[in-house]
Formats: sequence, structure tokens, C-alpha cells
Amino acid sequence: MFSLWVAFVIGIVEGLTEFLPVSSTGHMILAGNMLGFTGDKAETFEVVIQLGAILAVAVIYWRRVLRLFGMRDEAARAKPRRINLLHIALAIVPALGLAFVFRDWIKMLFMPETVVIGLVAGGIFMIVGEKQQPKITATDMDELTYRQSLFIGIAQCLSLWPGFSRSGATIAGGMLAGASRAAAADFTFLIAIPVMCAATGYELLKSYGTMTPDDIGFLAVGFVVSFVVALLAVVTFIKLVGKLKLTYFSYYRFALAAVVLLYMYTVGFPG
Repeated sequence: MFSLWVAFVIGIVEGLTEFLPVSSTGHMILAGNMLGFTGDKAETFEVVIQLGAILAVAVIYWRRVLRLFGMRDEAARAKPRRINLLHIALAIVPALGLAFVFRDWIKMLFMPETVVIGLVAGGIFMIVGEKQQPKITATDMDELTYRQSLFIGIAQCLSLWPGFSRSGATIAGGMLAGASRAAAADFTFLIAIPVMCAATGYELLKSYGTMTPDDIGFLAVGFVVSFVVALLAVVTFIKLVGKLKLTYFSYYRFALAAVVLLYMYTVGFPG
């Protein structure tokens, strides 16, 4: 069993990076390799604790989630209802389908070398989304069309490569589809809830036979830490992502990729 402090550290990393387009998975893989935390159980852990951070979004968006199921308050009834479950389905089914089919192949990519590629490729895609954005037709998440939702869903498939970033791919994809940065960011955080619930549930089912009581405690620590840290950071980060240009995050990704490459070829990861 790995030390609980490893779960604590990686839980903090996840909570701080989940809501920024810098790839929380990539950061967890890099942190895990530096701590000697690798292997099948580490990969399962990295998927499961993301749900802890995503639940922080559910806390923020709980009214929006309820409205998707027809439960609307008086203020909501006064506004046109645009976003519905079909928008959500179009945005999540492509990535979930590919993840289901190629799960084992995707998990083979959970290594620093592929993360570096994802950081750079994702950064380039984000710059393209920022620079090539067409005329904005959706300034608010409720103005997104089914076509735009599907385009975001297709873009989300790129995030199956570790380091690419789910939020980076979907925000840039939304901008390329004609959504404002803020609308794309809001929708990105909303669809993260069903995506990570499905991914976590499936991962636990696939890994159930290899789990031990000690592993459950380890997962619980990471889950709780990522939830608490994310809950403290989510409001600030959601506003930050909605306002800052994606190019700023791309520069950070390029710098991180360079640092990781330098570390790999000088110090090297344990094992």
C-alpha cells in the first residue's frame, strides 16, 4: 500500500488543476511518477479522485443540474429553457464511447513522455481556438445549439490523450464552434459531472477485483482532499478561465513541458 501522504499530495494537485485548462490528469501523472506512484492502481486512483473535484462543480451548479431534469424555480421559469439533456448527451457520448472501446490503450499512455506531447498539442489547439474563433453566436451557455454541443463533444475526444486537458479541449472546441469563452467554460464544467461520474464508475467496476480494503482507504483520502481543495478553488478558477485568454494557459503548458523534458533527461523519474 502506498503512503497516505501520497494520496494527500496528489489530491491537492487534482483539486488545484481540475478547473484550469492545464490537464489535471497530466499533472497527477507527473506528480505520481516523481513520487514513485505508478502502475494500474495509480491509474485507477487518478481517475477516481477526479470525481471528488468534479463534485465541487455539482455543488456550485446544483440549480442548473436540477433544471436539466425539469425542476425549475420561479427565476428559471422566466427565462427560455435552452440547455437540456440532449445538449449534455451530444457533448459527452463521443468521448465516453471512445474511452469505453479504447480504455486499455488509453491507460498505456499514462506516462510522462505522452503527457509532454499532450501538453504541447493541447496548448497549440487552445491557441488555435483563441485565434481562429468565428463570430460568436452563443454568449451564454443557454444559447448553445445542438450542433455546438456536438462539436464540443467531438473536441472532448482529444482529451483522452493524457496531458491534452478535457477543459482545454472543450473550451477551445466551443470557441471554434462560435461560443464565447465564458459560455464554453460554463458548459465544460457542467458536462464534467456526468463524464467523470461515468468514468469513475466504470473504472471502479473494471478494477474491483484488484482492490483491497487498504486501497479503499487510500482512494477515500485522495477523493476527500481533491473535493475540499477544489471546493475552495472552484469559484475563483471558473471565473478565471472564463476571463483569461487560453493562450496564457498554453504558455504555461509549453513551459511545463520543457521543464519535464529537462527533468527527464537530467534527473530522471524514479524507477
